[in-house]
Amino acid sequence: MGSTSGERVEQLLRQVSPDRHDTYESLLHALAEGELWMLLWQGTSGSPDAQYGNMDVEGYGYAPCVTSPQELAASGWTRSHEVVTGHRVAASLYRQRWGVWMNPHAPGGGVGIPWLDLRRIATGLDQVPAGPLRISEPSLELPQFYALLSQNAHRTANVRALRRAWVQPATGAPYLAIGHDLYEDGAQAVEDVRMMVRQSVGAVPDGLAVSSVAMADDYDPVAMWLRANSRPFFDRDAHAGAAPGPVTGSGPAPAPGYPQSY
Repeated sequence: MGSTSGERVEQLLRQVSPDRHDTYESLLHALAEGELWMLLWQGTSGSPDAQYGNMDVEGYGYAPCVTSPQELAASGWTRSHEVVTGHRVAASLYRQRWGVWMNPHAPGGGVGIPWLDLRRIATGLDQVPAGPLRISEPSLELPQFYALLSQNAHRTANVRALRRAWVQPATGAPYLAIGHDLYEDGAQAVEDVRMMVRQSVGAVPDGLAVSSVAMADDYDPVAMWLRANSRPFFDRDAHAGAAPGPVTGSGPAPAPGYPQSY
């Protein structure tokens, strides 16, 4: 990592706090462009038996790392390490549901990046809403939209079921998420879903954002919440045409994948 990028990461680490989402977002951007010194519990960099160290924080796994050669020396780590780009380590770890914990030796214990934010780094920070997300059943009454969407889903043979959620990102405007469960995935299936949604959004009030979510994505926090907390308002297999009411007790809650103290 170049000195400028490394200094930027360490500067942001000193500024980040639970109520500073803007600073945290800047930190994620700096990590995406920089490098990390990953601490190896066994093996050496590039060896087949290389294995990162691990930490458990509130039931979530993190791989410890440092942000510069100076921090590596300060950590007192005597085993091997490897230097990897933030983007590469993010793409590798999030699929195993592991985060990274930077500079755990530092005063205050360092800063952890949950695996869901590593997913954002790997897939594009501007493509995925900032977490932690607050997700609940939608309270807006949109009978015309749901009826039209159900009609269009019925005509789209690959759609098995549709679910819905109200999503409030950590930064930015809230939006209505439509989770789609398909019989088969693929480029054409994705395009069919986009067309289905485009044909239906005319019934949505001006200013209300609607986003589609693939229920088959095991790493999407909205899809995870939908699978655990919602019922389909369109279910081809069950021949359900009416939209059920909200699930009792499904008030706003942190999305899966984030420690409660994040």
